[in-house]
Amino acid sequence: MVGSLLLAATLCSSRASAGSGIDQWINQTVQPATDMISAVVFFSLPVLGVQVPLVVAWLVAAALFFTLYLNFLNLRGFKHAIRLVRGDFSKASDPGEVTHFQALATAVSGTVGIGNIGGVAVAISAGGPGATFWMIVAGLLAMSTKFVECALGTMYRRENPDGSVSGGPMYYLERGLSDRGKPGLGRAVGRFYALGIVIGCLGIGNMFQSNQAYLQFVTVSGGSDSFFADKGWLFGLLMGAVVGLVIIGGIKSIARVTSKVVPFMALLYSAGALVMITMNYEALPYAFTAIWQGAFSPEGVTGGAIGVMIIGFQRAVFSNEAGIGSAPIAHSAVQTREPITEGYVSLLEPFIDTVVICTLTALVIITTFYFDPNFNQGLDGVAMTSAAFERNISWSPYLVAVAGLLFAFSTMIAWAYYGLKGWTYLVGENAIAANGFKLFFCLVVAVGSSIQLGAVLDFSDALVFLICVPNIFGLYLLAPVVRRELRRYNHRVKNGIR
Repeated sequence: MVGSLLLAATLCSSRASAGSGIDQWINQTVQPATDMISAVVFFSLPVLGVQVPLVVAWLVAAALFFTLYLNFLNLRGFKHAIRLVRGDFSKASDPGEVTHFQALATAVSGTVGIGNIGGVAVAISAGGPGATFWMIVAGLLAMSTKFVECALGTMYRRENPDGSVSGGPMYYLERGLSDRGKPGLGRAVGRFYALGIVIGCLGIGNMFQSNQAYLQFVTVSGGSDSFFADKGWLFGLLMGAVVGLVIIGGIKSIARVTSKVVPFMALLYSAGALVMITMNYEALPYAFTAIWQGAFSPEGVTGGAIGVMIIGFQRAVFSNEAGIGSAPIAHSAVQTREPITEGYVSLLEPFIDTVVICTLTALVIITTFYFDPNFNQGLDGVAMTSAAFERNISWSPYLVAVAGLLFAFSTMIAWAYYGLKGWTYLVGENAIAANGFKLFFCLVVAVGSSIQLGAVLDFSDALVFLICVPNIFGLYLLAPVVRRELRRYNHRVKNGIR
């Protein structure tokens, strides 16, 4: 099975070679802009011998600040978040389009993806088991950032005449700066963010996902013998059609699907990982010791403990996307009259994505590859995670492949909504613009499965992380508004006022 995963990667390379016409021209055309933006966004500074990407430091610093500013609400608010998701305070008459649970499921579907399977393996390969500890710490801190941005997304959302809602960083950046006497700057920053999320959704939320979905499908359907082995375009068209059927109905349709797919795929993968960990129970004491000791006294890692910390933080930041501003777009569609409630609900998102799913993947890898050094075959990424599963149950890599396929699909439908809201912010709320964007998004799914546009993907990734800069500035600016409303909300809840 590991061989078939590597074969799928080979198929991907062969498709890139075969399609060295238009895709090569596109890559060469976009590459200069990609290099320029990437050099700025991922600029690194040496700290104690390790290169620290400034964008990672920017996001982690914000998470730490909001955790302290809100007095560790990420931990104190967990119980209330569960009650809200359960529907304890919900009213059908509240404005909005989806329930708290559906909003959470849609946002989680946008963050839980291939990185939870393959990205964790890459992080541990680079930083050792100790990277897991810092990944968990960063995930817990990120809960605070999610709280602030999702509360603001709901607080500043716009209710449209047809009953739908639109929200996200573009709205709270525009209105927040306008409230402070800078309406022109607010509109400019809002448009910049919206443009970034539109372009970003076509890369990180579309082409990359459809490409990974294609590779996973070929893997489970026979590898080089699969009917689809040389028909990425056909798979892409079919995948695009399925995505289209979901997104054509808007956030209500997307939420109905994600509320079913996300719990299923998360439980499927988590249950499989727990089975693997249980079968390797004799390695658990070693795993916990290696994680703890490796976090503070690693060997053979550039930068020592700082290097391991940066690797763990980077994996968490890239996985849960706290501070990027994508999640508030989904959360703002919630049915509620209390914007703070969605801030509470969003606390669960990084916890599920990073603290639970990424940690389970890490434990599967550590209890196999690191507990038994002879098992290490020089693998990396998804192939490494798949081999760790296969060590205990020969057919279990199929579970990894199916989970990866579901992760990719759910990410696409969530990011389609993010891009749509960015697009309608730019051109206006109307059916023609919305349906035109949805059709284009589905066509790009087919493109992502059939040709390799590495420069385009790198460009969109860089742009997604670039827009975190104005978003975090906006969060700092509006944090007092959130804290003031949080105190009012907690007072009303304490006194039973609704």
